[in-house]
Formats: sequence, C-alpha cells, structure tokens
Amino acid sequence: MSKKLIKSTATVSSMTLLSRVLGFVRDMVVARIFGAGEATDAFFVAFKIPNFLRRLFAEGAFSQSFVPVFSEYKTQREHDEVKRLADDVAGVFGLILFVITLIGVIAAPVVIAIFAPGFLDEPNKYNLASDMLVLTFPYIFFISLTAFAGGILNTYGRFAVPAFTPVLLNLVLISCAVWLAPQMDEPIMALAWGVFIAGAAQLLFQLPFLAKLKLLPRPRFNRQNEGVKRINKLMIPAIFGSSVAQINLLLDTLIASLLITGSVSWLYFADRLVEFPLGILGIALATVILPSLSKQHAAASAEQFSQTLDWALRLVVVVGTPAMVGLFVLAGPMLATLFQYGAFGAHDVQMAAQALMAYSFGLMGFILVKVLAPGYFARQDTKTPVKIGIIAMVANMVMNIIFVFPLAHAGLALATSLSAFLNAYLLYRGLRRDGVYHPGSGWLKLGLQVLLANLALAAVLWWGAGDLSQWFAWDGMTRALQLSLWIVVGAVVYFAMLLLCGVRPKALLKQKADA
Repeated sequence: MSKKLIKSTATVSSMTLLSRVLGFVRDMVVARIFGAGEATDAFFVAFKIPNFLRRLFAEGAFSQSFVPVFSEYKTQREHDEVKRLADDVAGVFGLILFVITLIGVIAAPVVIAIFAPGFLDEPNKYNLASDMLVLTFPYIFFISLTAFAGGILNTYGRFAVPAFTPVLLNLVLISCAVWLAPQMDEPIMALAWGVFIAGAAQLLFQLPFLAKLKLLPRPRFNRQNEGVKRINKLMIPAIFGSSVAQINLLLDTLIASLLITGSVSWLYFADRLVEFPLGILGIALATVILPSLSKQHAAASAEQFSQTLDWALRLVVVVGTPAMVGLFVLAGPMLATLFQYGAFGAHDVQMAAQALMAYSFGLMGFILVKVLAPGYFARQDTKTPVKIGIIAMVANMVMNIIFVFPLAHAGLALATSLSAFLNAYLLYRGLRRDGVYHPGSGWLKLGLQVLLANLALAAVLWWGAGDLSQWFAWDGMTRALQLSLWIVVGAVVYFAMLLLCGVRPKALLKQKADA
C-alpha cells in the first residue's frame, strides 16, 4: 500500500484524535456543570437533530456523491472546469441548505415533537428543546458547506485542515459552557449559542485554504451543469444508504424520549465514547480511501481498487477489535473517570455503562460500514447501499421493540449494534458478488492471531478493572491514573501477543492485498 495513503490516514487519525480528546473534555465539562437531567436531555435532542442532518447530508450523502464526481473532474478535466463545478455546486447546494435551515428554524416546535414525542408530556423540557433548536438548526447550513469545502481539500490531498476543523466546535462549546452559561437566565442555552457560533467558525476557517488552491467558490445557481446533475442523482439514494447508523441512533433518541428522564443523556454519553475509535479509525479511513478509490475507479484500476479495500479491512480488524474489547470491559471505569463529577452521579455512570457495553459490541459493525460503503460510492453506485440500508433499518426498528422492554435504553443500543453488523455483512457480500473486492491471502491466519491477542487483552483488562464501586470511591486523579495505566498495559499485552503470534503491524500497514 502506498506511503502516501498511509501518511494521509495517519494525518486524519491524529487530527481526529485531537478533536475526540477535546470532545471528551467538552463532555466532561457539560456533565460536570449540567449533569444528566431535563436540561441536558433537551439540549442533546436539539443538537442531535442538526448533527444527524449533518451526517446524513454533509458527511454522508453529499460527500460520498460529490467527492467521486469531483475527483473524476480533477483527474480528467482542466482546472477551469473543476472550478466551474465547485461554483455551481456551491450555488445549488447552498440555496437548498438555506431553505432547509429556514424551514427548520420556523418549524422548530414541530420538529421536536416529531423527533422527541416523549417531551410533549413535559412542557418545560419541550419548550426548552424547541428554543434551543432555533439556534442549533442553522448548524446544518454552516457545517454542510464546511463538508463541501473539506471534500475539495481532501480530493487535493489536503487532509489535515478538514480533519482539524471539528476541534473548533469543541473549543467553542467548552468556552460557552464555562464563561457564557453563568451569565444566562437559562444556562443550558449557552450551549445552543455555542453550536451556532462553532458552525460559522468552522466554515470560515477552511475558506483561506480553498483560496490557496484557487478553488474558493463563487456560488452560481446552475442546475444544468452536468456534474451537478450527476451529484444530485447520486445524492437522492445516498441520503438514506450512507447514514443508516445515524438514522438508527436517531430512532434510539426518539424511543428514549419515552423512557425515564436521563435515558437520552445516558445514550449520548455512551455514544460519545464509541465515536472516539470510530472517528479515529473508521471515519479517518473512509475519508482517505474514498478519493483514492474514486481515482482508481476513474483510472480503471480494478486490482488497486481491491487492494485498497483489503488493506483498509485488515487495518480495521487489527486495530478495531481491541478497541471493541476495551470499551466493553472498561465501560464503567471509563465513564466514571470522564464524567462522574458534579451533577453526573454514580447511578448515571451505571446506566450509561449498560448502553456503552451494548454499543461497543457493534463498534466493528459501525467501522466496517464506514470502510465498505466507499467501495460503492467510489463507483458512483448509491442504489445498492440504499437497498441494504432499508433492510438494516427495518431490522433495527424490529429489534428496538424486542429489546427495549427487557433492557430499556441499553436495548436500544444493542439493536443499533446488531443492525450495524447486518448492514456491514450485506455491503461486504455485495462487493464480493460484484467481483469488486477479492480478499488477499492470509485472512484466516490473521483472524486467529487477532483472536488470541484479544483474549489476552480481555483477561488483563477484566482483572485490572476490578469492582466498579472502587472507581466511585477514588478521586478524579486516581481514576485517571488507573485508567491510563490499564489502557497502556492492555495495549502492550495486545501488541506483544500479536508479535508472539507472528503479526508485524509495520509490515501490515505496507502489505498489499496480493502479498
């Protein structure tokens, strides 16, 4: 596998790591100041709606439709045509986003009633969520244009800037929680203002870098552009197919709003921990391989296309499985260390830990979907993921009903995890059936080696975690030191076991599918 692809993945992963760490700091601040109650439930719903639309339209359907077409233009056409496509997409996409944003702001109470019907029985929570949605909904406008700018930069190999941009969201929200909240009559409203400010900041941050590429768009509403038509055609099915996991998470929120107060917040904090490895590995890999796969498809290089997918899947297995094991075994200690301060108590940790254990089971499914879906979008095939997405979402809805009664909020998380694996399996089967992906040699051996290493990891972490009540008794510094110690010990044990089994991570990074 090329050094450039490995370097790009490392760059995106490192920037994403910085963003996720600051995200944890943000969540620690929010948990400490606001806890897990009526106000935080209202904010998380008001933030989750535009965040869901961001992943659905911006990072999901739009990026996966825009990047392959834009990459083809870059590979096969002159710079003027590439710039014209950017201008026309900015005009058409920007106007559509503005209209959607305007409707969302005006209809905020209706939107909350649709996505969190349980709030209707609690007028204070419902009104608070509606007021905050008026401020948070414009985030979809800003962040979608940010994703558009990021797609251009990624196509030109400028991965660091788009990967760093989410850091601004965390910095702004932390600042608003600490300094703005105490000045407001309703402190939680400071977070809603933070979302609005952060959206604008992220877009403005990327514009100078587009200017350096001479690709700063001058928006023009030209729907007749051939590239715009192709992107629109690809987007319609991709809106659903690329974001099944997000739709499932939103369904979790909807049903959780009908459960006891705190359920939405418990699921949120659990999901945040799962998002950490998902972002560092899954989203980073998807971000990097989509332009590469698109270029290889445009150049009719089927062998390299398959090798790129194979390399990414091997990396997922080696790095993703220990993350899954670690999240499951250390669920309670992690949540206690990060969030059990101030208004977020031991009961909240225990409830959130149940959801985290269920979510962690599906981590590999979430990551595999992120890696396998570009195998379709790079070939400008958005219909197949739609069909697969419908199957996975229906399965998730059925499992929600089955699991929510005996397991409450944790049942919602388990249903989401199982549907992610179903989604990943069907995507994988389709790539094999179409002859697009041919697994390289050595997969069975690698699977056994990774299994042995994970068994050793699980045993060590289980012994080290001990009784959760002990973590509740420790102060914050002791928890942090203990958690850091066992994470380091676990990583050493895992990779040492891999080496003993004959796996060389450095060689794996450079391995080609036909090696």
